[in-house]
Amino acid sequence: RIRTGASPRHVPAKIIAVADIPRTKSGKIVELAVREVVHNRPVKNQEALANPEALRLFAGLAELKD
Repeated sequence: RIRTGASPRHVPAKIIAVADIPRTKSGKIVELAVREVVHNRPVKNQEALANPEALRLFAGLAELKD
């Protein structure tokens, strides 16, 4: 269903279920922080996150390594 309703750029290569998604204190999803964690780079400004512990969920996902 996603593929028919979105442009190719917006269709994810993988869909992975996680227990939580990191968000700012105002409720916005922090995609950049997730990308940094997946690529083993430090995340800046973690104090702006409402749930920084959610980043750890993405660090160990082998599905995202390739």
